[in-house]
Amino acid sequence: MRFIIIPASSDKAIGDHFAAFRKFAQRREPWYSSDQKSFSVIRFSPAATMSASDDDVRDLKENRRRKRRNSLLQLLLAGLLVFAAATGGLYYALRPVTLRIAVGPPGSNDQKLIQAMAETFDRGRNAVRLSPIVTEGAAQSLALLGASTADLAVARGDLDMPGEAEAVVIVRNDVAVLWWPSGLPGRVSKKRRAPKIKAIDELEGHRLGVIGTTPANIALLRMILTESGVAPDKVAVTQFGTDQIEELARDPNLDAFMTVGPVDSKITADAIAATTRARGEPKFLPIDVSEAIALKHPLYESAEIPGSAFNANPAWPDDKVETVGVSHLIVARKSLSETTVATLTRQALAARHRLAREVPGGPHIKKPDTDKDAALPVHRGAAAYIDGTERTFLDRYGDYFWFALLLLSGIGSAGAWLRQYLKRDEREEITELRNKIMAMISKLSTAQSVEALLVMQRDFDAIIRETLECHDDGAIDEEDLAAFGLALELFDHAVADRRAALEAGPPESTRLRAR
Repeated sequence: MRFIIIPASSDKAIGDHFAAFRKFAQRREPWYSSDQKSFSVIRFSPAATMSASDDDVRDLKENRRRKRRNSLLQLLLAGLLVFAAATGGLYYALRPVTLRIAVGPPGSNDQKLIQAMAETFDRGRNAVRLSPIVTEGAAQSLALLGASTADLAVARGDLDMPGEAEAVVIVRNDVAVLWWPSGLPGRVSKKRRAPKIKAIDELEGHRLGVIGTTPANIALLRMILTESGVAPDKVAVTQFGTDQIEELARDPNLDAFMTVGPVDSKITADAIAATTRARGEPKFLPIDVSEAIALKHPLYESAEIPGSAFNANPAWPDDKVETVGVSHLIVARKSLSETTVATLTRQALAARHRLAREVPGGPHIKKPDTDKDAALPVHRGAAAYIDGTERTFLDRYGDYFWFALLLLSGIGSAGAWLRQYLKRDEREEITELRNKIMAMISKLSTAQSVEALLVMQRDFDAIIRETLECHDDGAIDEEDLAAFGLALELFDHAVADRRAALEAGPPESTRLRAR
């Protein structure tokens, strides 16, 4: 007995229908025979596919294997490209940033501190590194910063800053120290007695020696004299280099002395000791108008020199002395990255104790004032770290990630549309094939013989093969698959119904004729 092989009934999933008629389309043996008087209709089962041609099955498997291999190669290539892009992005994000920092003069404590800081950052493989540029002084360092030749500069806060300079960290706080020698006992000349200067307003008509050749020290002295009620032109000033301390101490024409530096400055201590040996015990001059100076000139601040700051026995000074202070700090260009400056601030503050063991001045590194009304504004990166408002990775790049997702979504949608557009001819063919199936279903009710059913079945086989080819090419989506599944089931029932109607007619009309 021969059987008509019909795809699975409606209680199966549409995907099972499609898998069934894929193998059903490969069958070459006719589903009728002239030597049989009758035949039966059965539902599709896997055993029924054993009649498929081995060659066709082999070709189909080879085509599938080739397409799968090509897909794997494309997937591997895409994975390699994604990996390369991720690796490049990671390297770009994690590479260290090197900042050029101008500092001077050569051999100064500032230059030694910055050099030690750069070496510390290199040893620690920190994210931000320093490349020192040695200059003749702070003025030249600021000039390089203003010309964008340097990213950072070390300078005193009362110098003329470039317009885009902003504070990062305070290297140290300098204080002004003024004193006069009381004279050596038993060696005071009757012609040249040491003048007694008990206050700054008594400096008028005297000569003052200033250690340090920077014009900023002279500007500070003139401001102190002016606020103290002394005409700056009434005080004669002579500047000495830091290597001329002994010459300053032996100059008999000088009535008082001044230095500007940190409280623990070796230069200040050496100068006081040298003048004491040559001219007698030092008497320190307080700056009583320090608070008024700080109020009128925000770049300066009121400060105190503690007792015994320069010597313990005897105590120099013997009690605290009021004075004026100015910050010595690292400044950066405003355009410098917020993340970079925040990282630099963190590294500098973390390394100060380590630097204290290597160079003088390391422990003096501290945070700047982040108030909005500060005389010298703080860089937004340093302020973010100090105030605890530093943005996280997602805060900084979250918007870019969302934009990338939207962009990828748009690209995917455009790609899908382009794919549909390129396959529009195939989709039109699919619609035409589906319409042919529906037309064949309509014609089944008028078929007058089994031969007519056979012709329709062969046409249906050809439609199925063409549909399978479109499916392998990706031209059929889930909606088309569902539509073909429904059309297939309709054809299944129509063949069964017409078969039953032909069997119920005259026997000769249902007799199978040999071919």
